[in-house]
Amino acid sequence: MAKSPSSTERMCALTRAHKPISELIRFVLSPDGVLVPDTEAKAEGRGVWISLDAASVTEAARKNVFARSLKTAVTVPDGLAELTAERLQQRFAASLSMARKAGQLVTGSTKVRVAIESGDILALVTATDAAPDGRNKMMSAVRALQYAAKEDGDADFSVPHLELLSSDQLGLALGLENVIHAALTTGAAAQAALEKGQRLAHYGARTEESDHRRTTRSGVALPHETR
Repeated sequence: MAKSPSSTERMCALTRAHKPISELIRFVLSPDGVLVPDTEAKAEGRGVWISLDAASVTEAARKNVFARSLKTAVTVPDGLAELTAERLQQRFAASLSMARKAGQLVTGSTKVRVAIESGDILALVTATDAAPDGRNKMMSAVRALQYAAKEDGDADFSVPHLELLSSDQLGLALGLENVIHAALTTGAAAQAALEKGQRLAHYGARTEESDHRRTTRSGVALPHETR
């Protein structure tokens, strides 16, 4: 007998595999019958769950999975995978802003290094256009912190690295200029930002062509895959 999914799992309509909700993204129909990504999984009505990666969303659209699952006519917008990436990016940017307002995000090399050295860091955020030497210095500090934690017996300690937005995008999200390095510190708002960043990173790489389409539509290019 097949195992029943738990309340924290859903079935990917493309692969038919049951996965944790954190590894899926939900799609719903707008009132005019256009398919839209429900990135927060809170929209009313019947939804379709797809694995959280651009290739799966593209394949689901190509195979008409959404119409079959919803059992109705569906208008699938061109570039659905890119639109989904845009929505995920917007949610991440907004969550960084919320973390900063909550006092759970610091910016600037000096403040970020203090957060790292004190151990009060939930995740390191680096602009995609950061200079290699600056990036390497921050990563060296994080590795030293992680090594010290393991020496103290905390083998599971790690600091995620989110390299998802350019300095301009970070600046726009945070209302600052020239944001290269930032650190999420402890707290609920920072944790929410980390989770949204990890979802965006998990979703996968975007091509230059898709970045150009979204730049044309939104005025802000979306990030490339984390390095």
